[in-house]
Amino acid sequence: MRFPRFLALSLLIPAMLASPAAAADSAQFRGPDRDGIYAESGLAKKWPAAGPKLLWSAGDLGESYASVTVVDGTVYTTGKFGDEGRALAFDGSGKLLWSTVYGTEHKGGGYPGSRTTPTYDGGSLYLLSSNGEAVALDAKSGKLQWKVDLFKRFGGKNIYFGVSEAPLVDGDRVIVTAGGKDASVVALNRKNGETVWSTKGLSDAAAYCSARVMEHGKQRQIVTSVGKHLVGIAPDSGEVLWRQKVEVSYDIHANSPLFLADLVYTTHGYGQGGRAFRLAADGRSVSPAWTEEDLDVHHGGAVLVDGRIYGAASNKAWHVLNAKTGAQLAKIKRLGKGSVVYADGLLYGYVESGEVLLVNPSPESFEVISRFKMEAGSGHHWSHPVIADKVLYIRHGDVLHAYDVAAPAPKKQASAGM
Repeated sequence: MRFPRFLALSLLIPAMLASPAAAADSAQFRGPDRDGIYAESGLAKKWPAAGPKLLWSAGDLGESYASVTVVDGTVYTTGKFGDEGRALAFDGSGKLLWSTVYGTEHKGGGYPGSRTTPTYDGGSLYLLSSNGEAVALDAKSGKLQWKVDLFKRFGGKNIYFGVSEAPLVDGDRVIVTAGGKDASVVALNRKNGETVWSTKGLSDAAAYCSARVMEHGKQRQIVTSVGKHLVGIAPDSGEVLWRQKVEVSYDIHANSPLFLADLVYTTHGYGQGGRAFRLAADGRSVSPAWTEEDLDVHHGGAVLVDGRIYGAASNKAWHVLNAKTGAQLAKIKRLGKGSVVYADGLLYGYVESGEVLLVNPSPESFEVISRFKMEAGSGHHWSHPVIADKVLYIRHGDVLHAYDVAAPAPKKQASAGM
């Protein structure tokens, strides 16, 4: 068995490690609300030509497209080692704390690697292997707490590229897509993995989508995409409140939905653009609001900021859309297909060429401010960037880099002489 090797680059800033309780956590996939928005401040508005300062690097993380979860200064991720999936934890200097086998990983339809970014809640990590194994681990020790084979329990089957999902924790429930008969989506007890509910009447297969919670008016619901539908589900009972048929190539709905008031937006790759639906006042139906053909995000996610949607299309163009109407406000051609997130007034991108981008989101000045290239690692540049406590995490296959993206300290002015 090959175990991870970690290389600390001793460029750490002591103040970053002094007070983990004050750290800005990223406890799940694509940030605190799973929407690619990181509630950070005090970040640099541009980077040096060579990129921001590298704090540390970790190698031999296994094959993976997962990103990282950061809680109280501990960094969690996953990797595929042979047929095994391993969860890995490091401290704030890149030192390995523990490594635990959580299950098996699928061959990935020619794209092998773990897909699941851990979800942290209440001292536990929740994972979903690409072979449909839902797992809970103790976050401090990595010890297995429970494991459920979703396909055996709910009668589902795997999908072509393997299940690709970060579990959603909602109260005492862990929400995952099982893809079974009357069990497309299921809730498991967070403490022991027992079944809480399944979606009676909904039997679609999984679709590479991580669910989100939408709150509008008095109606709170889980919204996600499954094989043939966009759906809204009651969190307490699993009742399917509404379903909207959305059929796309290969049943790939790889981006979590975005919400603006009563609008639900979803986007798909393969030239299929995006569409928005309006949720009814009672939360039990949706109706088409608008469609847009250009912004076809494959699996890099989109962000919604100040009433505008940002994303990277399959043809490498980045687009800004009016979220209420779908009208295109600006675009940058040939910038790169990839993942987009947002923090402290700027867009961060990680594209398939390996470039990491800092972009001005203003439609009037939509342009790249800074860029550098992630040279280390192997395979596709598909992991989503993460920002936590002024550190930017970029993963490329078996290598993870942590960069200091804090704004420079103000220069002290010289005192006037007497």
